[in-house]
Amino acid sequence: MKKVILAYSGGLDTSVILKWLQEEKNLEVVTYTADLGQGDISDDLEEKAKNLGADKVVVEDLSEEFISEYVFPMFRCNTIFEGEYLLGTAIARPLIAKKLVEIGKQEGTNIICHGATGKGNDQIRFEIGAHALNSNIEVIAPWREWDMTSRTDLMSYCKKNQIPMAASKAEEPPFSMDENLLHISYEGGVLEDLKNPPPEDMWLNVKSLEDASEKPDEVTIEFYEGNPISLNSKKLSPANLFRGLNDLGSKHGIGRIDIVESRVTGMKSRGCYETPGGTILLKARRAMESLCLSGSEIKEKDNLVPDYAALIYEGLWWSNKRLELQKNIDEISKKVTGQVSLKLYKGNVISLGKESTNSLYDENKASFEEQGGFSNEDMKNHIERNILDFDA
Repeated sequence: MKKVILAYSGGLDTSVILKWLQEEKNLEVVTYTADLGQGDISDDLEEKAKNLGADKVVVEDLSEEFISEYVFPMFRCNTIFEGEYLLGTAIARPLIAKKLVEIGKQEGTNIICHGATGKGNDQIRFEIGAHALNSNIEVIAPWREWDMTSRTDLMSYCKKNQIPMAASKAEEPPFSMDENLLHISYEGGVLEDLKNPPPEDMWLNVKSLEDASEKPDEVTIEFYEGNPISLNSKKLSPANLFRGLNDLGSKHGIGRIDIVESRVTGMKSRGCYETPGGTILLKARRAMESLCLSGSEIKEKDNLVPDYAALIYEGLWWSNKRLELQKNIDEISKKVTGQVSLKLYKGNVISLGKESTNSLYDENKASFEEQGGFSNEDMKNHIERNILDFDA
């Protein structure tokens, strides 16, 4: 029998897919579960997969790799999609695609399978990413093949094929969720009516402004060549630094957004996201860059953001275009070294102070009280040069 590598979460969808691949495709199934810091991988996941007929179960902790090799490079560009979304789901997909291809190579198969639904972006990201890494890859996308269309259909399949699944799974959750160390996303279901605000009990981590701490926290983040390396003077691994920022952001009601975004296929979709640590980090990076980068370098980076964000959103992380942009971004980011102090309070991230050995700030020149090396003649010449350019 041929083998297939299944991206497996242990939930209703992938449990049905695991059985379906055996029954309908006559394939041996190796399940692959990526731990990206989501914290919801059940202790009995391996047992459940084995009981459903999995030939082999692989669970891998990718938290450090996810933050250091995917999230940090993305943040070095201050990447934000359509002005608000910090791409928490999109940036996780190239790593999972890479691992599916790698496990396939180890197991001697070019067949992989994902449970992304027919209208979403993830099927595009998984499949383009996998093909970029292995041009001979074969992808099975059940939601584009089978005739099941609802959770009720999935539950009926479970009953018919004796797949143990709690009856409540037919209706829970009332929306689609994705979680990792960077964010939690909520889409579909009760959120599809744009007139209705998201239910308060939907948000799992970030407190409402009403319930956020009444006492502010002051924090210090240290950067080295574009990446954060310490929180409150304590050196931390990339994943642990993010965990600390997530805890602080959640406590202070930082990082909730409710947006309508443009999916890759052109349709509009509502997405609700909570990205507490990422929201703090973006603010801290911008503060640090204002000190270390010239105006032209900041402008150059800002001009790259829309294209860079679109490449990630559209599943083109492994493209030559993204890799070329990354080189430019990383070269500029080498100057971003120093530390920034922030106040966190009631949804706000407020810059308090910043310092850097690469600082371009000259207090003497900037002062309104001192001439400081920038004369009236300098200003006159600057204005005249620009007038001449304008007239030309």
